[in-house]
Amino acid sequence: MKPLPAQRLQGKHAVLTGAAGGIGLAVATAYLEQGARCTLADLPEQAPPDVAELLARHPQAQYVATDVTQTAAIAALIAQAEQAFGPITTLYNNAGIFDMAPLLDSDEAMFDRIFAVNVKGAFFVMQQVLAHMVQHGTQGAVINMASQAGRRGHPMVAHYCASKAAVISHTQSAALAMAAHHIRVNAIAPGVIDTPMWDRIDALFAQHQGTAPGERKRQVGAAVPLGYMGTPEDICGAAVFLASDEASYITAQTLNVCGGNVMN
Repeated sequence: MKPLPAQRLQGKHAVLTGAAGGIGLAVATAYLEQGARCTLADLPEQAPPDVAELLARHPQAQYVATDVTQTAAIAALIAQAEQAFGPITTLYNNAGIFDMAPLLDSDEAMFDRIFAVNVKGAFFVMQQVLAHMVQHGTQGAVINMASQAGRRGHPMVAHYCASKAAVISHTQSAALAMAAHHIRVNAIAPGVIDTPMWDRIDALFAQHQGTAPGERKRQVGAAVPLGYMGTPEDICGAAVFLASDEASYITAQTLNVCGGNVMN
């Protein structure tokens, strides 16, 4: 990825969930390099090694262990963020999980797990941060993490697809609700991005469809119009842009960053 212009997020305070690795960690790194103060949140009680290394390089960052399925934990995250770095101006709402099974084998427990994090967690993180922004009169920006899976169904991935479609819908509704407060709410819909989650996805396809290890991952990368899977860093440009003042007239949109897999 080409280097981004410098200091586009100077003066911003971003909260990023699901920030311990993959896309979340890449975006946190980009936000810090662009001058933002950052509160990184994820499940582990202690900052994982990659996060700890990032914190050591950036004194304007902190890590807060957070379970986004618990509304009290979300409130504590917001309080710790404000105490350290002042009012929140930006939310990168990234925490999410994946699972899959043939439709007729998918059980209630899988449904509950996916919707607890991807829908309930994402919504109440957004709701509480938006309330914080309104309270402080902040003309901020929310970026929700959707997926190309939210644009269409899949016979093996019904609950995940539905959860990301809900994120897109919540983004549109929240953007309309917050327009009077000049708070922008948008989403990013990544395509196939080479993260540790994709190693799990590949293993699940091997389990349920009998593909050789690595084969599904190879297939989806080759099927992308640009010819390859993206990297977490490929999401950073869109994430910085939507958080910046350059996107001041953009709200209620879901931006596909997918190498051409999905066309608007």
